[in-house]
Amino acid sequence: MTPEEKLKYLPDKPGVYLFRDAGGIIIYVGKALSLKNRVRSYFQSAAALSVKVRSLMSRAADFEYIVTDSEVEALILEANLIKEHRPRYNVSLRDDKSYPYIKVTLNEEYPRAHITRRLVKDGGRYYGPYTRAGAVHETLSLLKRLFPLRSCKQKEFAIKSRPCLNYHIKRCTGPCCGMIEKENYLSMVREVCLFLEGKQEELVKRLTRRMEDASEKLEFERAAEIRDQLRSIKDILEKQKVISSGAGDQDAVAMARGVDDCCVMVFFIRNGKLLGRERFILNGTQGDGRAEVLTAFIKQYYHRADFIPSEILVSDLEPGEMEVISSWLAGKKGSRVQIKIPVRGEKKQLIDMVAKNALLALEEAQLERIARRDGQEELALLARELGLEKPPYRMECFDISNIQGAETVASMAVFQEGKPSSDQYRRFKIKTVQGPDDFASMKEVIRRRFSRGREEKELIDTGQLSSRQAKFHRMPDLVIIDGGKGQLSAALEAMEELGIAGIPIFGLAKEEELLFAPGRPEPIRLPRDSRALYLLQRLRDEAHRFAVSYHRQLRTKRNLKSLLEEIEGIGEVRRRELARAYPSIEAIGGASVEELAAVPGMNRRAAEAVARFFSFSYSDKN
Repeated sequence: MTPEEKLKYLPDKPGVYLFRDAGGIIIYVGKALSLKNRVRSYFQSAAALSVKVRSLMSRAADFEYIVTDSEVEALILEANLIKEHRPRYNVSLRDDKSYPYIKVTLNEEYPRAHITRRLVKDGGRYYGPYTRAGAVHETLSLLKRLFPLRSCKQKEFAIKSRPCLNYHIKRCTGPCCGMIEKENYLSMVREVCLFLEGKQEELVKRLTRRMEDASEKLEFERAAEIRDQLRSIKDILEKQKVISSGAGDQDAVAMARGVDDCCVMVFFIRNGKLLGRERFILNGTQGDGRAEVLTAFIKQYYHRADFIPSEILVSDLEPGEMEVISSWLAGKKGSRVQIKIPVRGEKKQLIDMVAKNALLALEEAQLERIARRDGQEELALLARELGLEKPPYRMECFDISNIQGAETVASMAVFQEGKPSSDQYRRFKIKTVQGPDDFASMKEVIRRRFSRGREEKELIDTGQLSSRQAKFHRMPDLVIIDGGKGQLSAALEAMEELGIAGIPIFGLAKEEELLFAPGRPEPIRLPRDSRALYLLQRLRDEAHRFAVSYHRQLRTKRNLKSLLEEIEGIGEVRRRELARAYPSIEAIGGASVEELAAVPGMNRRAAEAVARFFSFSYSDKN
């Protein structure tokens, strides 16, 4: 049947409808209390439709529908279908997987807390999403300090004879060695969940009772540990802004609109105190009203949320949606959930504050977009200056660092879209070159980088390696060598031996900042105020910084190992493990016998020898 013929048979029941384009792709998903009335409203004259609906209907070739028993069921199905298909004309959050969460692995015998970007229904509990990676790392770091859950990744572990170093530095309670009773560990996990849910007041009461119990049992050391936990948590509570002394758990949601985008801000209020906030940039909002945008956001955001507050304050909501969304959320939470649009008083002031923050966040996002656009302009300018066929999306710069040929290392710094991609940086310890020979060292590192990249690409193509495991499979659009003609010639020779062609390569000499290109007798001299030159200088400086820091690290370890050779009973294996566990001589000198004994390969006798040696060394210096 044609869409027009299908309209005659639409039921007057709640459900979900889907529009598909000529290729069968779902381009819009909606829900309705009456499918008959709602879907027919799309087939009016074009003059009666909004710009967005006119665009939708110009692409829609067919529709289908699914009948549900209630509007709440339709709402849940709509949210699931939007998440699965990401239709072009639906308002949508960025993909859930792109946001970091804190996951508490309640599905494991001894749960742990870690950062993840994948939401999996495996029994774990997720807290978030966090739109700033820094915020989630700060929260996890604080958790590890307050609640020493295990951090090892094993779901099940065999009982060990002694705990790891984390136990001795009080960052783990040692469940693998039976150092803590299971019930006490799980109690700590419940406290972690309370903390992440923002229920610090309840957590303080629990910890206070435990401290008092420990004190009555004369377990003063345990009581002191809980006292320190309480102090840290109370410090956090004092820094939190009090919104209302009588308020319970609330989320306050408001939005700000730009020309092409929209920002929704959520404030998290627990027990009347503002715990934090997150911003979300929405796509596909052109032509939609404020109420429509916020309604779509609330459906998608709370569809994936583990914690739902008892009250949600919003600045706008579509008429008729408040009751059905409240019923849906109450079903998820297991208790009553109220959605309110404040018009006066403290709650209205709170919503206005959220909206003001949303506007500031939107302006910040627009500035970020302008910065990205400027970065694209820099790349285009660089391509013109160097005669490249296209802007270099991925640039790699290589540098060599050594002191009189000792501990020679190389670095690879990576810029993508004109910005540093530190997770792509790589470092190399030169293996085949003796003495201070920068040319030979550069040839080695270029050969190793591109031969490894070619091998990984072949393994990925044959399915033997995943792109996530590979480290060098991405090929650059531009290679910069830190140095002049000599370093450039060595790098070019390595690439020619490997048969690598088509990748532009230049040498960037210091001081005069001249660019040398293969086959060109005269260097390229970019203007000193050129944005293209500034971009290359930043890339070169990053490569130099990364190489020097690695060289210093190796030199420190070499000095540490040579000093450890003077200690009787500390052989090569123990020296290596100590150097791996401690970054400096000062760190080993400040470690206790118990911490040293926990290092793999060490025992108490050897630890005492090390502690005694450093004790005498420091006293001699003093």
